[in-house]
Amino acid sequence: MPPLWRCRGCGTEWPCQPARLALLVEYRGDRTGLLVYLAALMAEASAHLSQLNADVAPEKLAGRFLGWARARGSDGRA
Repeated sequence: MPPLWRCRGCGTEWPCQPARLALLVEYRGDRTGLLVYLAALMAEASAHLSQLNADVAPEKLAGRFLGWARARGSDGRA
């Protein structure tokens, strides 16, 4: 829900847990595509959120949008 980037369903910061699960299912087998998509959304969110709050930390957005979706090794570690 731009420009606040909150989930329309639960009101928490997007991507919330249900959104993450849906994205993982949608991009199953294409982790790179998922990361590219999320990076584009992160850039859009950064522009929106910085207009509302000048103290938006890029590293916080990176963790929120990309940190959970990064590729994992076969042992489950990043």
